[in-house]
Amino acid sequence: MKRAPTLTLAFDARCKSRLAATLDNGEEVALVMPRGTVLADGDMLVADDGGFVCVIAAAENVLVVRAPSVRLLTRAAYHLDNWHTPVEVGAEYLKLEADPVLEDMLRRFGCLVAHESQPFQPETGAYGGGHRHGHDETFSEDHALAQKVFDEHHGHAHDHSSCGHDHGHAHR
Repeated sequence: MKRAPTLTLAFDARCKSRLAATLDNGEEVALVMPRGTVLADGDMLVADDGGFVCVIAAAENVLVVRAPSVRLLTRAAYHLDNWHTPVEVGAEYLKLEADPVLEDMLRRFGCLVAHESQPFQPETGAYGGGHRHGHDETFSEDHALAQKVFDEHHGHAHDHSSCGHDHGHAHR
């Protein structure tokens, strides 16, 4: 089988069910997929003519969050969930779209935050279900800090979108 053409897309574009796009070779295509589809790096799309198109996750401006302990990284993930923020979870890192409010909050928690240009593939399906409330010894302190950061950056919009995962096809 010959090498499939590639389509490099940022995360937001990989969540769209309808999209006019340009393959990396310059060919124009139209994607039509079921609502809620999220394309992942390496997904293969089947074109109307039976050919294949390989999806590549584009490098994006992201925050890569690390912490000196698993507990602190877990606390950071918990609070990012409360903000309904799409997060990619790795064994020793969290990755999210660059956001100065969240960056400030994470640094105040004691996390190490770096701006990087990397592909972004957040977890799907978990950020539509509402807030959870903690009862451990740090909950009140963490919540107060998160609220303080929010208040300092009042007016900042938050993305409440979510996407599922499925595969679609491309029209050429």
